[in-house]
Amino acid sequence: MTTFGARLATAVAARGPLCVGIDPHPSLLDAWGLPDDAAGLERFALTTVDALADGIAVLKPQSAFFERHGSAGIAVLERTVARATQAGALVLLDVKRGDIGSTMTAYAEAYLADGAPLAVDAITASPYLGVGSLEPAFELAGRTGRGVFVLARTSNPEGTAVQRGGVAQGVVDAIAQRNAGVRPLGHLGVVVGATVAPGELDLDRLHGPVLAPGVGSQGGGVADLRSVFGAVLPDVLPSTSRDVLRHGPDPVALRAAALRVRDLAAAVIGR
Repeated sequence: MTTFGARLATAVAARGPLCVGIDPHPSLLDAWGLPDDAAGLERFALTTVDALADGIAVLKPQSAFFERHGSAGIAVLERTVARATQAGALVLLDVKRGDIGSTMTAYAEAYLADGAPLAVDAITASPYLGVGSLEPAFELAGRTGRGVFVLARTSNPEGTAVQRGGVAQGVVDAIAQRNAGVRPLGHLGVVVGATVAPGELDLDRLHGPVLAPGVGSQGGGVADLRSVFGAVLPDVLPSTSRDVLRHGPDPVALRAAALRVRDLAAAVIGR
């Protein structure tokens, strides 16, 4: 079994350092001329997958925008995950799950177990019931070669009051302990926004991937990545969504926009 950290490193080396979100927001569906229903959702998601999945390292569907359409939306999410995987992209499902005990175990089995209908390469998770509460996801991901990205210092302004004052650093340190000694990267990563202040977090001992959302519409720039992340820049996976998706529904324009951001990121990160 190849670990998630190793698979991510291979994907980024082959395809460049970029994660593109698949966020079928109602306003984007409207901008694409699509109805806000399961049929419009499917056209949006699969058009994005077909344009990007064979050239971008990681695709990140936002589960909430599928869930809002009920069971039909979840079925579209299953097809989206399957199609992206078949085309060779890693799929990071943005679900931000976080709970305790048997409930967290059930969440882990939904996304990280072999054979699960929504099994993906990695998920996002919230640690605010305690990092240890996520242990069922960490353990199952390790056994099945999948990954977990834990929220540490997010790009939204509301997160500042909760995450500063050592909280975010505590999350990073807890993940670093679990990644210790794993090569080339541990299967556990953290989410740190591309908009945070340089030097706010010490990531040097993380030895895991850093998902950096906020590139584009949230104010973070690719050029800022070096100053924000410093020595751990080679382990950073910048993430963008609307700045690429607004170029749809033309698949050629979607792909060109994604490759443009990818190449800018590669030049900054040095890949």
